[in-house]
Amino acid sequence: MQALIVDKFEEGVAATIEEIDEARLPAGEPGDQMVTVAVSHTTVNYKDGLCLTGGGGLVRNYPHVPGIDFAGTVETSDDPRYKPGDQVVLTGWRVGEVWWGGYAEKARVKGDWLVPLPEGLTARQAMAVGTAGLTAMLAVLALEAHGMAPGGRPVLVTGAAGGVGSVAVAILAKRGYTVAAVTGRPETADYLTGLGAATIVPRAELADPPQRPLGRETYTGAVDAVGGAMLSHVLTLIEYGGAAAAVGLAGGAAMPGATVIPFLLRGVSLLGIDSVMKPREGRLEAWRRIAQDLPLDLLETTIVPATLNDVPQLGRDILAGAVRGRVVVDMSA
Repeated sequence: MQALIVDKFEEGVAATIEEIDEARLPAGEPGDQMVTVAVSHTTVNYKDGLCLTGGGGLVRNYPHVPGIDFAGTVETSDDPRYKPGDQVVLTGWRVGEVWWGGYAEKARVKGDWLVPLPEGLTARQAMAVGTAGLTAMLAVLALEAHGMAPGGRPVLVTGAAGGVGSVAVAILAKRGYTVAAVTGRPETADYLTGLGAATIVPRAELADPPQRPLGRETYTGAVDAVGGAMLSHVLTLIEYGGAAAAVGLAGGAAMPGATVIPFLLRGVSLLGIDSVMKPREGRLEAWRRIAQDLPLDLLETTIVPATLNDVPQLGRDILAGAVRGRVVVDMSA
């Protein structure tokens, strides 16, 4: 079968497409309920870009097959929950980082890491959602569990043109929220309004640390995919009792200019979202809601189609911020 293999040499990391034997796939430990999946679709995410180029220390053992999420058909299964022919999706669990992932025609993983392909979604659409979309839905669910509901002030989405942000905008708009989308690329304004954003906020307005510990109450909540100084700034603008769901650290883990004032005087909450190790029941519910709440016609507009041969360059493009929407790799092409 074909696989994109990343290996490390004295001169650096190289990614090449090779013919490999299925026997090279990870076998798991004794007692593990392993499932072999014929991969039909996968994606290229920011983490994939890091894995493909050796950045971030995400890959622990070389040679390695990246690809942090995939969808496909069960071929063999030790897990009674899955049988040959079942359609499944995988996101998270460090697959594509410390465990071989989706950039191969087959993958072997633990059954606990999989969920059934949600009814109403194709494998291609599920990968247009992928880890990024699952994370976006988990953020929306966390904000609604905190009390956020349609009809109030706008919900702010930072990094809105990226994978998490794009899906968050579409989900929130479909559920009746007024969405304010933050982007540093003016050329994405039409794309974001097409997804349902009511207003476009230039990134420059929020990029610097806040000048005051509290600003005007502007947003009922926020999905923040950036972190850093922008998250510090966003927290000062959330209304009393509101919350920000933080899902990414593209802007860094430090929060310059942040104080405890929004938490103490406005009761603002900061909700951390991590889809990597989310328990299976939570993932099942999030995927059910995705199939129910995501406008599939708009989802199609976010897809950047690709083949396995395109993946190395697309990984570099994503790291450079040059890709808009969701890259979906058709493994049969």
